[in-house]
Amino acid sequence: MPQRTPLYQAHVAMGGKMVDFAGWEMPIHYGSQLDEHLQVRATAGMFDVSHMTVIDLHGLQSRAFLRKLLANNIDRVTMPGQALYSCMLNDAGGVIDDLIVYVRADDGFRLVVNAATRDKDLAWIGRQAESFQVRVAERPELAMIAVQGPEAVTRCLPLLPGNCGETVRNLKRFTAVDCGDWLVARTGYTGEDGIEVILPASQAGDFWQRLYQAGIRPTGLGARDTLRLEAGMNLYGSDMDEQTTPLESGLEWTVAWEPAERDFIGRQALERQRHAGSPRKLVGLVLENRGVLRAHQKVLTDAGEGEITSGTFSPTLQRAIGLARVPASAGVNCEVEIRSKRTGAKAVKYPFVRNGKALI
Repeated sequence: MPQRTPLYQAHVAMGGKMVDFAGWEMPIHYGSQLDEHLQVRATAGMFDVSHMTVIDLHGLQSRAFLRKLLANNIDRVTMPGQALYSCMLNDAGGVIDDLIVYVRADDGFRLVVNAATRDKDLAWIGRQAESFQVRVAERPELAMIAVQGPEAVTRCLPLLPGNCGETVRNLKRFTAVDCGDWLVARTGYTGEDGIEVILPASQAGDFWQRLYQAGIRPTGLGARDTLRLEAGMNLYGSDMDEQTTPLESGLEWTVAWEPAERDFIGRQALERQRHAGSPRKLVGLVLENRGVLRAHQKVLTDAGEGEITSGTFSPTLQRAIGLARVPASAGVNCEVEIRSKRTGAKAVKYPFVRNGKALI
Protein backbone atom coordinates (compact mmCIF):
# COMPACT_ATOMS: atom_id res chain seq x y z
CA MET A 1 0.00 0.00 0.00
CA PRO A 2 1.43 3.44 -0.92
CA GLN A 3 2.71 5.62 1.89
CA ARG A 4 1.27 9.04 2.65
CA THR A 5 3.06 12.21 3.71
CA PRO A 6 1.79 14.29 6.66
CA LEU A 7 0.16 16.59 4.09
CA TYR A 8 -1.94 13.93 2.35
CA GLN A 9 -5.29 15.19 3.70
CA ALA A 10 -4.38 18.77 2.78
CA HIS A 11 -3.69 17.68 -0.79
CA VAL A 12 -7.05 15.94 -1.05
CA ALA A 13 -8.87 18.94 0.46
CA MET A 14 -7.18 21.26 -2.06
CA GLY A 15 -8.24 19.10 -5.00
CA GLY A 16 -4.97 17.30 -5.59
CA LYS A 17 -5.08 14.45 -8.11
CA MET A 18 -3.23 11.72 -6.22
CA VAL A 19 -0.99 9.20 -7.98
CA ASP A 20 1.49 6.55 -6.93
CA PHE A 21 5.04 7.92 -7.06
CA ALA A 22 7.86 5.69 -5.80
CA GLY A 23 5.48 4.05 -3.36
CA TRP A 24 3.95 7.33 -2.13
CA GLU A 25 0.53 8.84 -2.81
CA MET A 26 1.48 12.25 -4.17
CA PRO A 27 -0.36 15.05 -6.02
CA ILE A 28 0.42 15.19 -9.74
CA HIS A 29 -1.53 18.47 -10.00
CA TYR A 30 -4.39 20.39 -8.37
CA GLY A 31 -6.39 21.01 -11.52
CA SER A 32 -3.97 22.53 -14.03
CA GLN A 33 -0.33 21.53 -14.32
CA LEU A 34 0.21 24.37 -16.78
CA ASP A 35 -1.14 27.02 -14.39
CA GLU A 36 0.99 25.64 -11.57
CA HIS A 37 4.13 25.76 -13.72
CA LEU A 38 3.50 29.35 -14.81
CA GLN A 39 2.69 30.46 -11.28
CA VAL A 40 6.08 29.27 -10.03
CA ARG A 41 7.80 31.17 -12.83
CA ALA A 42 5.74 34.33 -12.15
CA THR A 43 5.27 34.43 -8.36
CA ALA A 44 5.60 31.36 -6.13
CA GLY A 45 4.36 27.83 -5.63
CA MET A 46 4.73 25.29 -2.83
CA PHE A 47 5.60 21.61 -3.13
CA ASP A 48 5.25 18.76 -0.68
CA VAL A 49 8.56 16.88 -0.94
CA SER A 50 8.19 14.97 2.32
CA HIS A 51 8.64 11.72 0.40
CA MET A 52 12.34 12.56 0.10
CA THR A 53 14.60 10.69 2.52
CA VAL A 54 16.43 12.67 5.21
CA ILE A 55 19.53 11.08 6.73
CA ASP A 56 21.66 12.54 9.54
CA LEU A 57 25.31 11.66 10.07
CA HIS A 58 27.17 12.13 13.35
CA GLY A 59 30.52 11.00 14.68
CA LEU A 60 34.18 11.94 14.63
CA GLN A 61 34.74 10.39 11.22
CA SER A 62 31.65 11.76 9.48
CA ARG A 63 33.68 14.07 7.25
CA ALA A 64 36.22 11.36 6.44
CA PHE A 65 33.32 9.07 5.56
CA LEU A 66 31.82 11.62 3.16
CA ARG A 67 35.22 12.15 1.51
CA LYS A 68 35.06 8.47 0.56
CA LEU A 69 31.32 8.23 -0.18
CA LEU A 70 30.83 11.24 -2.48
CA ALA A 71 32.29 12.13 -5.86
CA ASN A 72 32.25 15.81 -4.89
CA ASN A 73 34.61 16.87 -2.12
CA ILE A 74 32.94 17.55 1.22
CA ASP A 75 35.94 19.69 2.17
CA ARG A 76 34.60 22.34 -0.20
CA VAL A 77 32.03 23.09 2.52
CA THR A 78 33.48 23.62 5.98
CA MET A 79 31.12 25.99 7.80
CA PRO A 80 27.72 25.10 9.29
CA GLY A 81 25.01 26.11 6.83
CA GLN A 82 26.93 25.37 3.67
CA ALA A 83 25.49 22.83 1.21
CA LEU A 84 27.00 20.59 -1.44
CA TYR A 85 25.42 18.77 -4.39
CA SER A 86 27.03 15.46 -5.27
CA CYS A 87 26.59 12.07 -6.84
CA MET A 88 27.11 8.89 -4.85
CA LEU A 89 28.79 6.33 -7.10
CA ASN A 90 29.30 2.59 -7.24
CA ASP A 91 32.70 1.03 -7.91
CA ALA A 92 32.10 1.18 -11.67
CA GLY A 93 31.45 4.93 -11.52
CA GLY A 94 27.69 4.54 -12.05
CA VAL A 95 25.38 6.90 -10.18
CA ILE A 96 23.65 5.24 -7.22
CA ASP A 97 21.91 8.52 -6.45
CA ASP A 98 22.35 12.28 -6.46
CA LEU A 99 21.88 14.19 -3.23
CA ILE A 100 22.41 17.38 -1.26
CA VAL A 101 24.44 17.35 1.94
CA TYR A 102 24.16 20.16 4.49
CA VAL A 103 26.91 20.92 7.00
CA ARG A 104 25.58 21.27 10.53
CA ALA A 105 27.17 22.09 13.88
CA ASP A 106 29.56 19.74 15.71
CA ASP A 107 30.69 18.15 12.44
CA GLY A 108 27.22 16.75 11.82
CA PHE A 109 25.76 16.44 8.33
CA ARG A 110 22.30 16.08 6.84
CA LEU A 111 21.75 14.27 3.54
CA VAL A 112 18.59 14.50 1.44
CA VAL A 113 18.28 11.66 -1.08
CA ASN A 114 15.60 10.59 -3.53
CA ALA A 115 12.44 8.76 -2.50
CA ALA A 116 12.68 6.12 -5.24
CA THR A 117 16.17 5.12 -4.13
CA ARG A 118 15.58 5.12 -0.36
CA ASP A 119 16.13 1.43 0.33
CA LYS A 120 19.26 0.98 -1.76
CA ASP A 121 20.71 4.31 -0.55
CA LEU A 122 20.29 3.39 3.11
CA ALA A 123 21.76 -0.06 2.50
CA TRP A 124 24.73 1.34 0.57
CA ILE A 125 25.44 4.12 3.06
CA GLY A 126 25.13 1.73 6.00
CA ARG A 127 27.49 -0.77 4.39
CA GLN A 128 30.11 1.87 3.53
CA ALA A 129 29.87 3.38 7.03
CA GLU A 130 30.86 0.14 8.75
CA SER A 131 34.58 0.97 8.58
CA PHE A 132 34.10 4.51 9.96
CA GLN A 133 33.16 5.88 13.36
CA VAL A 134 29.91 7.41 12.16
CA ARG A 135 26.27 7.09 13.12
CA VAL A 136 23.72 6.95 10.31
CA ALA A 137 20.15 7.88 11.27
CA GLU A 138 17.15 8.14 8.96
CA ARG A 139 14.71 10.87 10.06
CA PRO A 140 11.21 9.70 9.04
CA GLU A 141 9.62 11.99 11.64
CA LEU A 142 10.52 15.02 9.51
CA ALA A 143 8.60 16.58 6.62
CA MET A 144 9.90 18.75 3.79
CA ILE A 145 8.22 21.63 1.96
CA ALA A 146 9.73 23.55 -0.96
CA VAL A 147 8.59 27.07 -1.86
CA GLN A 148 9.88 28.25 -5.24
CA GLY A 149 9.51 31.31 -7.43
CA PRO A 150 10.65 34.95 -7.64
CA GLU A 151 8.42 35.92 -4.70
CA ALA A 152 8.98 32.75 -2.66
CA VAL A 153 11.49 34.09 -0.18
CA THR A 154 9.69 37.39 0.44
CA ARG A 155 6.36 35.67 1.09
CA CYS A 156 7.91 33.02 3.33
CA LEU A 157 9.99 35.22 5.62
CA PRO A 158 7.18 36.30 7.99
CA LEU A 159 6.06 32.67 8.37
CA LEU A 160 9.37 31.27 9.61
CA PRO A 161 9.87 30.69 13.35
CA GLY A 162 11.51 33.25 15.65
CA ASN A 163 14.05 35.50 13.98
CA CYS A 164 14.70 32.97 11.24
CA GLY A 165 13.17 35.17 8.56
CA GLU A 166 15.82 37.87 8.83
CA THR A 167 18.60 35.29 8.73
CA VAL A 168 17.14 33.61 5.66
CA ARG A 169 16.74 36.98 3.92
CA ASN A 170 20.53 37.34 3.94
CA LEU A 171 21.41 33.76 3.03
CA LYS A 172 23.17 33.09 -0.23
CA ARG A 173 21.84 30.42 -2.53
CA PHE A 174 22.82 26.90 -1.63
CA THR A 175 23.23 27.68 2.04
CA ALA A 176 21.01 26.86 5.01
CA VAL A 177 20.34 27.75 8.62
CA ASP A 178 19.02 25.83 11.61
CA CYS A 179 16.02 27.57 13.16
CA GLY A 180 15.37 25.48 16.25
CA ASP A 181 14.16 22.13 14.94
CA TRP A 182 13.63 23.54 11.42
CA LEU A 183 16.32 23.59 8.73
CA VAL A 184 15.69 26.28 6.12
CA ALA A 185 17.78 26.10 2.94
CA ARG A 186 18.09 28.34 -0.12
CA THR A 187 17.93 25.35 -2.44
CA GLY A 188 15.41 24.01 -4.93
CA TYR A 189 14.66 22.03 -8.07
CA THR A 190 13.01 24.57 -10.36
CA GLY A 191 15.65 27.03 -11.56
CA GLU A 192 13.95 29.76 -9.52
CA ASP A 193 14.87 31.36 -6.22
CA GLY A 194 13.24 29.85 -3.17
CA ILE A 195 13.64 27.84 -0.01
CA GLU A 196 13.29 24.25 1.15
CA VAL A 197 12.18 23.69 4.73
CA ILE A 198 12.79 20.49 6.69
CA LEU A 199 10.60 20.55 9.78
CA PRO A 200 8.85 18.22 12.24
CA ALA A 201 5.99 16.39 10.52
CA SER A 202 3.67 17.50 13.30
CA GLN A 203 4.14 21.15 12.23
CA ALA A 204 3.96 20.64 8.46
CA GLY A 205 0.19 21.00 8.12
CA ASP A 206 0.07 24.34 9.91
CA PHE A 207 2.98 25.71 7.88
CA TRP A 208 1.36 24.51 4.63
CA GLN A 209 -1.90 26.30 5.50
CA ARG A 210 -0.11 29.52 6.40
CA LEU A 211 1.79 29.42 3.12
CA TYR A 212 -1.54 29.03 1.33
CA GLN A 213 -3.01 32.00 3.22
CA ALA A 214 0.03 34.03 2.11
CA GLY A 215 -1.01 33.49 -1.50
CA ILE A 216 1.32 30.59 -2.31
CA ARG A 217 -0.53 27.91 -4.25
CA PRO A 218 0.11 24.17 -4.06
CA THR A 219 2.05 22.70 -6.96
CA GLY A 220 2.17 19.05 -8.00
CA LEU A 221 4.79 16.66 -9.28
CA GLY A 222 3.82 17.34 -12.89
CA ALA A 223 4.85 20.99 -12.79
CA ARG A 224 7.88 20.10 -10.69
CA ASP A 225 9.10 17.92 -13.55
CA THR A 226 8.54 20.49 -16.31
CA LEU A 227 10.17 23.19 -14.16
CA ARG A 228 13.26 21.11 -13.43
CA LEU A 229 13.61 20.12 -17.08
CA GLU A 230 13.43 23.75 -18.22
CA ALA A 231 16.14 24.41 -15.62
CA GLY A 232 18.28 21.61 -17.09
CA MET A 233 18.34 19.60 -13.86
CA ASN A 234 18.85 15.85 -14.01
CA LEU A 235 16.22 13.42 -12.80
CA TYR A 236 17.55 10.24 -11.23
CA GLY A 237 16.44 7.12 -13.05
CA SER A 238 15.93 9.08 -16.28
CA ASP A 239 18.99 11.21 -16.99
CA MET A 240 21.43 9.17 -14.91
CA ASP A 241 21.45 5.84 -13.11
CA GLU A 242 23.82 3.06 -12.03
CA GLN A 243 24.70 2.29 -15.65
CA THR A 244 25.78 5.86 -16.45
CA THR A 245 28.59 7.93 -14.98
CA PRO A 246 28.61 11.65 -14.17
CA LEU A 247 30.89 12.18 -17.18
CA GLU A 248 28.18 11.01 -19.58
CA SER A 249 25.36 12.68 -17.64
CA GLY A 250 26.44 16.31 -17.82
CA LEU A 251 27.63 16.14 -14.21
CA GLU A 252 31.42 16.22 -14.48
CA TRP A 253 31.26 19.56 -12.66
CA THR A 254 30.16 17.65 -9.55
CA VAL A 255 33.28 15.45 -9.54
CA ALA A 256 36.15 16.86 -7.47
CA TRP A 257 39.38 15.49 -8.95
CA GLU A 258 41.55 17.37 -6.46
CA PRO A 259 43.15 16.47 -4.19
CA ALA A 260 44.42 13.57 -6.27
CA GLU A 261 44.93 11.40 -3.18
CA ARG A 262 41.20 11.44 -2.23
CA ASP A 263 40.15 7.94 -3.21
CA PHE A 264 36.35 8.28 -3.41
CA ILE A 265 34.24 5.32 -4.44
CA GLY A 266 34.18 5.03 -8.23
CA ARG A 267 37.22 7.24 -8.78
CA GLN A 268 39.35 4.66 -10.57
CA ALA A 269 36.58 3.89 -13.06
CA LEU A 270 35.98 7.60 -13.70
CA GLU A 271 39.70 8.22 -14.17
CA ARG A 272 39.82 5.51 -16.83
CA GLN A 273 36.80 6.96 -18.62
CA ARG A 274 38.16 10.48 -18.36
CA HIS A 275 41.50 9.38 -19.86
CA ALA A 276 39.89 7.39 -22.69
CA GLY A 277 37.17 9.95 -23.31
CA SER A 278 33.52 9.38 -22.48
CA PRO A 279 31.75 7.69 -25.42
CA ARG A 280 28.51 9.57 -24.73
CA LYS A 281 27.39 13.00 -23.59
CA LEU A 282 24.17 14.56 -22.34
CA VAL A 283 22.85 17.43 -24.44
CA GLY A 284 19.83 19.68 -24.49
CA LEU A 285 17.49 19.28 -27.46
CA VAL A 286 14.91 21.57 -28.98
CA LEU A 287 12.47 20.34 -31.59
CA GLU A 288 12.37 22.48 -34.71
CA ASN A 289 8.80 21.62 -35.66
CA ARG A 290 5.57 20.71 -33.88
CA GLY A 291 5.57 17.73 -31.58
CA VAL A 292 6.58 16.72 -28.06
CA LEU A 293 9.80 15.08 -26.97
CA ARG A 294 9.42 12.06 -24.66
CA ALA A 295 11.82 9.78 -22.86
CA HIS A 296 13.21 6.85 -24.88
CA GLN A 297 12.57 8.39 -28.29
CA LYS A 298 15.41 7.61 -30.70
CA VAL A 299 17.81 10.43 -31.62
CA LEU A 300 19.63 10.13 -34.95
CA THR A 301 22.91 12.06 -35.17
CA ASP A 302 25.84 12.26 -37.58
CA ALA A 303 27.80 10.09 -35.14
CA GLY A 304 25.19 7.41 -34.50
CA GLU A 305 22.06 6.87 -32.45
CA GLY A 306 21.19 8.37 -29.10
CA GLU A 307 18.10 8.49 -26.89
CA ILE A 308 15.92 11.09 -25.21
CA THR A 309 16.29 10.74 -21.44
CA SER A 310 13.75 13.42 -20.46
CA GLY A 311 11.36 15.36 -22.66
CA THR A 312 8.38 17.69 -22.38
CA PHE A 313 6.59 20.66 -23.91
CA SER A 314 8.03 23.76 -22.28
CA PRO A 315 5.28 26.10 -21.03
CA THR A 316 7.78 28.95 -20.76
CA LEU A 317 9.33 28.54 -24.21
CA GLN A 318 6.22 27.19 -25.95
CA ARG A 319 8.22 24.50 -27.70
CA ALA A 320 9.36 20.94 -27.14
CA ILE A 321 12.59 20.48 -25.17
CA GLY A 322 14.48 17.53 -23.81
CA LEU A 323 17.71 16.03 -22.57
CA ALA A 324 19.32 13.31 -24.67
CA ARG A 325 22.32 11.00 -24.34
CA VAL A 326 24.11 10.92 -27.69
CA PRO A 327 27.54 9.89 -29.03
CA ALA A 328 30.27 12.20 -27.75
CA SER A 329 31.19 13.39 -31.25
CA ALA A 330 27.63 14.17 -32.32
CA GLY A 331 27.08 17.56 -33.93
CA VAL A 332 24.36 20.16 -33.44
CA ASN A 333 21.86 18.96 -36.03
CA CYS A 334 19.94 15.72 -35.48
CA GLU A 335 16.56 14.08 -35.93
CA VAL A 336 14.17 12.56 -33.43
CA GLU A 337 11.94 9.62 -34.26
CA ILE A 338 8.39 10.45 -33.14
CA ARG A 339 5.68 7.91 -33.94
CA SER A 340 7.91 6.30 -36.58
CA LYS A 341 8.51 9.65 -38.28
CA ARG A 342 11.68 11.72 -38.19
CA THR A 343 11.59 15.39 -37.30
CA GLY A 344 14.45 17.86 -37.09
CA ALA A 345 16.00 18.93 -33.79
CA LYS A 346 19.05 20.80 -32.55
CA ALA A 347 21.41 20.16 -29.68
CA VAL A 348 21.70 23.20 -27.42
CA LYS A 349 23.43 24.12 -24.21
CA TYR A 350 21.12 23.82 -21.22
CA PRO A 351 19.56 25.12 -18.93
CA PHE A 352 16.73 26.23 -21.17
CA VAL A 353 15.21 28.63 -18.58
CA ARG A 354 16.65 30.15 -15.43
CA ASN A 355 15.00 32.67 -13.11
CA GLY A 356 12.07 32.88 -15.50
CA LYS A 357 14.19 33.93 -18.49
CA ALA A 358 14.65 31.97 -21.70
CA LEU A 359 18.29 31.07 -22.32
CA ILE A 360 17.99 29.59 -25.81
